[in-house]
Amino acid sequence: MNTTAPYQPTTDSRRQAKFLYWTGWRITDIADYLGEKEKTVHSWKTRDEWDRADNVERIGGALEARLVQLILKDGKTGGDFKEIDLLHRQLERQARIQRFQDGGTEGELNPNLAKRNEGPKKQAVRNELSEEQIETLVEAFKDGCFDYQLDWYRAGNQRTRMLLKSRQIGATYYFAREALIDAITTGRNQIFLSASKAQAHQFKNYMQSFMNEVLGVKLTGDPIVLWNNAELHFLGTNFRTAQGRSGNFYFDEFFWVHGFEEINKVASGMALHKHWRKTYFSTPSSMAHPAYVYWTGERHNKGKPTAQHLNIDVSHEALQQGRRCEDGIWRQIVTILDAEARGCDLFDLDELRLEYDAQAFENLLMCQFVNDGDSIFPLTMLQPCMVDSWEVWEDYKPFAPRPLGERQVWVGYDPAESGDTAGLVVVAPPLVPGGKFRLVEKHQFRGMDFEAQARTIQQITQRYWVTYIGIDTTGMGAGVAQLVKQFFPSLRTFSYSPEVKTRLVMKAWDVIRKGRFEFDAGWTDVAQALMAIRKTMTPSGRQFTYTAGRSDATGHADLAWALFHALINEPLEGQTTSNTAIMEFS
Repeated sequence: MNTTAPYQPTTDSRRQAKFLYWTGWRITDIADYLGEKEKTVHSWKTRDEWDRADNVERIGGALEARLVQLILKDGKTGGDFKEIDLLHRQLERQARIQRFQDGGTEGELNPNLAKRNEGPKKQAVRNELSEEQIETLVEAFKDGCFDYQLDWYRAGNQRTRMLLKSRQIGATYYFAREALIDAITTGRNQIFLSASKAQAHQFKNYMQSFMNEVLGVKLTGDPIVLWNNAELHFLGTNFRTAQGRSGNFYFDEFFWVHGFEEINKVASGMALHKHWRKTYFSTPSSMAHPAYVYWTGERHNKGKPTAQHLNIDVSHEALQQGRRCEDGIWRQIVTILDAEARGCDLFDLDELRLEYDAQAFENLLMCQFVNDGDSIFPLTMLQPCMVDSWEVWEDYKPFAPRPLGERQVWVGYDPAESGDTAGLVVVAPPLVPGGKFRLVEKHQFRGMDFEAQARTIQQITQRYWVTYIGIDTTGMGAGVAQLVKQFFPSLRTFSYSPEVKTRLVMKAWDVIRKGRFEFDAGWTDVAQALMAIRKTMTPSGRQFTYTAGRSDATGHADLAWALFHALINEPLEGQTTSNTAIMEFS
């Protein structure tokens, strides 16, 4: 029997002592830590001239020691390989600094640099990046991903990806950066479709911020054209403007767009060639939406014999980690709980459970589709109201000091309660009887006191010509209304009762049913709020009323109620010649 103990390598105490000294340890402490005599450590310090070593030597020695340690390590982890790559880059930087100190030049380390400097200077090319900048950007992109976003990255070679996701988990932010990296490294075109052009330009904003933060480089143009001829187009759902382009395409919030099938035909044509990629991602809407059959795979079975039908499991359990399904589409479901479990620390789930009622939490954050058959405002009714505001509203300038100039607007406000959110909307009323209302601005606030809420309304009156404000005075609303009256005496208030709620909802229902309402298609939270309104019985069982799961501890559909407070300024019968004069002075 072999009783020999396994070999235990020893460390170089002299080198270790040097590194500890450079990190600020005292000689006495180093001797105690290493089990050496203090005189011995003092001798090493004198002979090796530890104090004469400059920063380059000290840092370079530490880098080298750590790198050798990692290279010799058995069973390296992914983090080890990542650190090895980082240390190599740092050693190259140290070598460059040392060469400069010895009188060398950058060209000695990079021969291509001398060649580039020969002859006349080349003019700077817009949106051009060097190889070193590209490497830095790619590294920053990967380092900034949560674990579930790395699933999307690893599935980037799939022909089609379809993602069902919670709100606010960084999907648009991720795919903007992914597409930018792909365009830079492959030269492929990237096309972004969204419910509206304003929403599609959020991709552009994320790209520009990413480039500026990491490299200090400004990304310009619309479309953005890179030095390698890759083009990045940002389009709304106006499919006529999308025809003729080709490239990888990203379809944001595809479960909310109007006319999905027609738009998708054009979008799919953009990526007809096999080297292009298609990515669909969205929060869930209604099971009645045309995109739902694409998600479930039922569209694949349409017109095929029963023997060829596919039964695709689209449950959360089956798709939580992402998988390539039987129809060739890679699908994944990422709920807010999945996002939190895999590194996203941006949420307070206990707070969100108070903020949203159970149904809203399941729909918005847990990726459950809504059966809107009981809704007063089903998605099929709302979709004709969802427009591309940048294309349709020629007189609205959202970034101007006065977005609508001297046109009048009406403001509706639903105050915040305990654990609730406050909703504020700005509505442009029609110029002619029977014309359309336009929701031109909306805000949601949480955690503000009534003074801050009133101050927000006052800021709106400074940006628009406000001729009407409607506020619910239930709870905190009374305090807000009292402050608003100081700068807007003609404020109209509402004290909720079944009769008041019925009048508010019926007016909005009449306006929307007649196609007299428009809002930006990218504002899916407005559609979600309206879909949440349902008809219920009062506790006494004697009357009907309208609710959205609100209570003292929950809050939802604030934007819907705020909208109702604005629309009710037009009489129930609509704007007529007999009441127009009254409205103008109300």
